Amino acid sequence: KEGATPPFSDVLKASVMKVNEMQVQSDQFVQRLALGEVDDVSEVSIAVEKAELALRLMVQIRDKLVDAYQQIARMSV
Repeated sequence: KEGATPPFSDVLKASVMKVNEMQVQSDQFVQRLALGEVDDVSEVSIAVEKAELALRLMVQIRDKLVDAYQQIARMSV
């Protein structure tokens, strides 16, 4: 169907993959900085900060999902 929204699990999986890619890219930037292969330190700093923020957001989303699951589980008892 056109305009159909993808399943939540697909969105979540894609988000986790994107956060992982950002973490890997951040690690690569830090390695290149340590080897002296980076001219612009701010580029490394921005990549690291973006990866950190994305990870923090993913952890908060996970916490909210776990909390929602626990609340639903308590309701069904």
